[in-house]
Amino acid sequence: MVKITDVARHAGVSPSTVSYALSGKRPISEETRQRVEASIRELGYRPHAGARALASSRSNVLALVVPLRTGIHVPVVMQFAVSVVTTARRYDHDVLLLTQEEGEDGLRRVADTALVDAMIVMDVQLDDPRLPLMRSLDRPAVMIGFPAEADGLTCIDLDFKAAGEACVEHLARLGHRVVALVGSPPEVYVRQTAFAQRVVQGFTAAADRGRLASSVHPCEASPAAAREVAEQLLREQPALTGVVVHNEAILEPLIDAFEQLGLRVPADLSVTAICPDEIAGNLRVPVTSVALPSAEVGTRAVELLMKKLDSKPVPEATLLPPRMTERASTAPRNAP
Repeated sequence: MVKITDVARHAGVSPSTVSYALSGKRPISEETRQRVEASIRELGYRPHAGARALASSRSNVLALVVPLRTGIHVPVVMQFAVSVVTTARRYDHDVLLLTQEEGEDGLRRVADTALVDAMIVMDVQLDDPRLPLMRSLDRPAVMIGFPAEADGLTCIDLDFKAAGEACVEHLARLGHRVVALVGSPPEVYVRQTAFAQRVVQGFTAAADRGRLASSVHPCEASPAAAREVAEQLLREQPALTGVVVHNEAILEPLIDAFEQLGLRVPADLSVTAICPDEIAGNLRVPVTSVALPSAEVGTRAVELLMKKLDSKPVPEATLLPPRMTERASTAPRNAP
């Protein structure tokens, strides 16, 4: 491992001069600074994090705030986290992962220290109690998700409203007239989680425009709950032929439940979903789906932060359009 003394010897200066070049604590000539920097590059020296922070007034650490609340699907959340961490490393930044449900107090605790340079905040609610603090922070922040009032914030996400619309419109084009949304666990809606609410908005708007009969059913993330919802749907909507699923954990159990109740997919029932491609494409019946672009969202959230750290302008709102892949789970309605 290259040491600061190796850099000093190579540049023909004292170790303290190298330290001053890194920290900026004392003035040195421009010629000496350039010689030290050239030696650092040639030898591949990586300054200690503390020295980098002193030199740049930055910690080179980003905070990723992901409160692991009940009702969220942790494997999908971790896809976002991996993307953020991987992209941050490309910018020579580490990531501090905050998973506790600490709300505004937790954000303030981190913001009031020198631990992080900037923040990415997930699990955004429509009326998120963290918004006033987010707007007053003295460091850059990006939200993955859109609150009801996003003015003055930097937000990025899949356009979940358009995703809900796309699923219904696909079913309508295939002739389906009675559809249902099987959604996230009930507590997700109670919290007014933004992405779940926007799927409902898009689903309902598209069904109303197309004059389709529709209903919305929250569902716990368990096979037993999927079976209960399937039974309820067939009891309350016997003419049902199209289902939109926004709950990765119950996608396969729900298809199994419908088939056990006598409905074949897609001959009798067409199923679409909003979920990661790797889930939709690898089921026993591959499901037509709108992809959840976790890698792209995480990458672009970090890129937005890097621009903000460099005082470059960024758009307040970045909505990624839905991308649907048709698979074996949807077919034209088998009209009587």
